[in-house]
Amino acid sequence: SKHLIFSPIYLGNQLSWTLQIKPWVFSKYRIMWFRSYRMTFACLNTMKSYRYPWTRLYSTSRTTVDSSEMKTFLALAHKWWDEQGVYAPLHSMNDLRVPFIRRDNLLKTIANHQPGKPLSGMKILDVGCGGGLLTEPLGRLGASVIGIDPVDENIKTAQRHKSFDPVLDQRVEYRVCSLEEIVEETAETFDAVIASEVVEHVIDLETFIQCCYQVLKPGGSLFITTINKTQLSYALGIVFSEQIAGIVPKGTHTWEKFVSPEKLESILESNGLSVQTVAGMIYNPFSGCWHWSGNTSLNYAAHAVKQEHTVPAELVLKGDTEEL
Repeated sequence: SKHLIFSPIYLGNQLSWTLQIKPWVFSKYRIMWFRSYRMTFACLNTMKSYRYPWTRLYSTSRTTVDSSEMKTFLALAHKWWDEQGVYAPLHSMNDLRVPFIRRDNLLKTIANHQPGKPLSGMKILDVGCGGGLLTEPLGRLGASVIGIDPVDENIKTAQRHKSFDPVLDQRVEYRVCSLEEIVEETAETFDAVIASEVVEHVIDLETFIQCCYQVLKPGGSLFITTINKTQLSYALGIVFSEQIAGIVPKGTHTWEKFVSPEKLESILESNGLSVQTVAGMIYNPFSGCWHWSGNTSLNYAAHAVKQEHTVPAELVLKGDTEEL
């Protein structure tokens, strides 16, 4: 198409393709939506190198929480469990993100999971849990889950909804706090950390990722879902979804906070988290369903693993030689 331009960009050892969209195409929102379905990108293998694990613990004085974002979510706190309301896309996203966490990744690490409780024995932290939309299904699968959120009304909503299911009473715990507030007390505690639709709302992404690293056990998994920073994500994620279709409330997202898979992967790898998977996610506003895609230009999911506390053999040998 004369409106779409693909240009190659070399990023380290990886060749990426950047999609550029001419400004006047933004008026054709529905056309662009369906075009996005036909865009596919080949998965590229990432060249991984050893990086030292991050060792610094962060104090509560350094926050990743944006107070202006908290006001937005406070106003919507009572709507979390309305499956036809503003959080409908998050309800349906569970069809992708629960299996992504469960079947494709965590099951490989559990030697003797109980029938019907495939995540039994796992300790999971759900960061920015909101009303507990993802926390609850993980608890029902047998995991011990702590859901944290800085908005008090969100946690109250989550607590109320949890009370309807006695099964969750021993498996799910909620706290009103930010991630950095519990880093010290929960260092290397969790088998998995979930940050689903969260990183596009924090004010310091690098600090947030470093905190995720700290609370994970060595070999633990970090799962992220978020929005790519592209012209297409601005056109569909903000202009169409917020201002035209009203799929999400106005002001929910700030395009400047969106992060590309390449940038996120760079931050993860440089902070001791080895990226295993990056996969595109597409939402159809007409059917209300999500599906996986090779296209990461809108939404995507990432899975990274905390590197074990090991030192490369060549560094050990070098140190021994110097001592001799």
